[in-house]
Amino acid sequence: MAQVVDITALLQAAQSADAAARQQAEAGIKQLESQPESYLLSLSSHLANEANGVDTRRLAGLILKNALDARDEAKKAALAGQWVAVSDPVKQQIRVGLLSTLGSASAEVRHTAALVLAKLAAIEIPRSTWPDLIPALLERANSSGSPAGLRHATLEALGYVCEELGAFEEDYIDQEQVNSMLTAVVAGMRPDETDMDLRIAATTALNNALEFAHTNFSNDQERNYLMQMVCHGTQASDPRVRRAAWECLVRIAGFYYSKLPAYMADIFALTQQAVRSDEEEVALQALELWSTVAEEEFERDNSNDATSSTADSDNADSVNHNFVRAALPQLVPLLLEQLTKQEDGADSDDGAWNPSLAAGTALGLAANVVGDPIVELVMPFVQENIQRNTGSEEDWRARDAATFAFGSILQGPSVETLGTLARSGLGFLLTALKDPNPQVRNTTAWTLGRIFECVSGEELNPPLLDANSLGPVIGVLLEAIRDEAHIAEKVCYALSQLASVFRYAPPPSPLSPFFESIVGALLETAARQSDAGGDAVRLQMQAFEAVNEVVRASSLEAADLVARLLPVGVGKLMEATANPPGVPEAAERQAEVQGLLCGVLQVAMQKLSEGSDDIRHLAAQHADSIMQALLRVLTWRAGSVHEEALLAVGALTYVTGRDFSKYLEAYFPILERALQNYQEKETCQFAVSNVGDVCRAVDEQIFPYCDRLMTLLLQNLQNNEVHRDIKPQILSAFGDVAMAVGDRFENYLSHVVQVLQSAAGLCIEQAATAARDDEDSVDYVNALRGGILEAWAGMFNGLSKQKVDQYLRGYATSLLEFIEAISADQTSQDISVWRSAAALLGDVASSLSGVATLFQQKPFVKPFLQHCAQNETIRETAQWALHMVAAAEAAGLNAAPIGLQTEA
Repeated sequence: MAQVVDITALLQAAQSADAAARQQAEAGIKQLESQPESYLLSLSSHLANEANGVDTRRLAGLILKNALDARDEAKKAALAGQWVAVSDPVKQQIRVGLLSTLGSASAEVRHTAALVLAKLAAIEIPRSTWPDLIPALLERANSSGSPAGLRHATLEALGYVCEELGAFEEDYIDQEQVNSMLTAVVAGMRPDETDMDLRIAATTALNNALEFAHTNFSNDQERNYLMQMVCHGTQASDPRVRRAAWECLVRIAGFYYSKLPAYMADIFALTQQAVRSDEEEVALQALELWSTVAEEEFERDNSNDATSSTADSDNADSVNHNFVRAALPQLVPLLLEQLTKQEDGADSDDGAWNPSLAAGTALGLAANVVGDPIVELVMPFVQENIQRNTGSEEDWRARDAATFAFGSILQGPSVETLGTLARSGLGFLLTALKDPNPQVRNTTAWTLGRIFECVSGEELNPPLLDANSLGPVIGVLLEAIRDEAHIAEKVCYALSQLASVFRYAPPPSPLSPFFESIVGALLETAARQSDAGGDAVRLQMQAFEAVNEVVRASSLEAADLVARLLPVGVGKLMEATANPPGVPEAAERQAEVQGLLCGVLQVAMQKLSEGSDDIRHLAAQHADSIMQALLRVLTWRAGSVHEEALLAVGALTYVTGRDFSKYLEAYFPILERALQNYQEKETCQFAVSNVGDVCRAVDEQIFPYCDRLMTLLLQNLQNNEVHRDIKPQILSAFGDVAMAVGDRFENYLSHVVQVLQSAAGLCIEQAATAARDDEDSVDYVNALRGGILEAWAGMFNGLSKQKVDQYLRGYATSLLEFIEAISADQTSQDISVWRSAAALLGDVASSLSGVATLFQQKPFVKPFLQHCAQNETIRETAQWALHMVAAAEAAGLNAAPIGLQTEA
């Protein structure tokens, strides 16, 4: 039996003001982890012991919770495995201790015990190793003799358990238990319950249990009673209960929208009361309800458009009941009233949520759903207030609210309506950038960005901006960018959206004459520190993103100016890596700046690589200094690889081509480390993508590194801990390596072909079972197909014809069967997969001898390619493949028959 260690002194020292004492205590606690049973038992015993102080008991509980759960999935699984390995007697002692702690005299300790119980339930209930947990909790919750504190904590624990189990795909709570839980919860929500803490706990528990209440919400009587209890909660005397009840209604609107028609009239009446008269925390939740309803209706409109040709569109659960549209005449005035409830002195985006922001968000979502009808309800308010100047100190609120309302409705209405609005408002808004109130200027800059984002598309005729009007607009924005930091951030956003308007404009770009002045102003803005304060990072991010958008929108006549960005970016990047990482928070900020600068270099190199050799040379002449700076970023912080730096290296490969080989000796160990860092999904994904970039650039010069590279890729492919989304990219990377090294890829063929055969089988199996409406499964199947096809294509095109005949012709039959399965799949069609399949059929026809018989045996080939040729996007590829197949058939049947398996 594990020993209980008295950890009181350690827990006390861990909270000491003395840093040395804290570190020593933390080391002592860490040492106890080496004996998991004693460690867990000691923590739970300390938590349960009423003789101990509240602070140390709470800390013991938090440490115990963290010993059972983690955000990182791999660590979470390891902690669960550690608990599973604990002996049954110790487990039982901990369980009993936690249940008893729910009755502690301390509310803080009870709360902590409820949190720990939920984490333990997430491990035990799916494994059926603590089947009596929920019954034990229900017994305590339903007992009339239970102390009030115990009932609070038990309901809280039930809610947390539901929250934890709701994260699983399977339902681990049976309907009988759900019914019992809801009965216990609703008993605590009764309007005649005088214990407000109990009503809060019960209402919160219902909120967490909603995901399991589908059967109950399908029963009219049960649903009516539950809705009645929640609506009663919105009228409770305690604002905490009212807020919890509205939070519950918000989740009900998301989970059970289709069940709401009978209640929405009452809910809107409650909304008006809460928004106009209740505490701010309650009003915010009432506004959130209508944002949720609007989002749900927007999604239903889109979903029904997508499935309009199927029976699914007739499903009652997918019907849009148009609650927002029906309430619009009353809802819009209610929202507009709230827009004037800005925070006093809210002249920067400090993240504070208030009724004005909540109402503006709801207004924007409503506009998205209903479109044009919202304009006639909002514009009188805008016209009445946007120039308000009565001499009152509060006039700025009206001007700001009117501007905010205008900006909020710019997505949803028709192009014609929006065009009229934008043309009428643009000039006035540019003038309003000089409003005496900084909040009005801030909102005005944001609204201008919204106009450029939502109203300046190609479909607008005549265009909102042309060569003549663009100059004055840019001039005003470049003057406004020198304003206070939070306003400058919005101006950067406006410039970014303005640039994106011209991203696909035919050359010469209307932006070209302004490129230097815009980019110069943005770089100066990004360097602002003294007046930016806490806004500095956000301002830098928006400024650099605007630089990137201006570069993307530039045409190649501005190539010299784009190239001049490169040494500037390199210099700033060297500055950002000059000092080693400091404390974690400062290191994160430095890493963010590094990432932004890498992004600027990446976008500039991508733009220049689109041009002629002379234009690419403008970037290539800076390649050494760029790579030096990127290597510094990539090695700046031990144990991590900067994702944005990997992307920038990828862009550099397109600039340098084969000359990138001179960096391989220094760069490959970093790439290797990034591939090994599969716990960081995006880092590993970017690294795999980088493999393709490097191979395409340096060709056969990658061969000295291929043994290590292929070993790593194959290991990642076979490692169950590597995220599945990375694996299709790895398959595609095999094709890139094969294309680069040619016949020397035969060293790896047997392993790669075996993997591809296995992946194709998995792909066919998953495609057969993927649900029609399971987008994730469909997307993954198509990603897997794409990776397999690209790997084969790389081998067919990389190996010599002799080696293709020697090694690959024996797999042609199974390969065509795989493509046939793709062509026959009606539920997972993807145009990029079809393009790859068509191209590979052409590769088979052109690379292998003696395929005429095989194509005759596979009559799907020509109809599939003819069907592909009807699609404009892939027509050229399909027609080429048809030509190759016809040529192969014309060559006759003289070569050896296809289908005999050859050892690779």
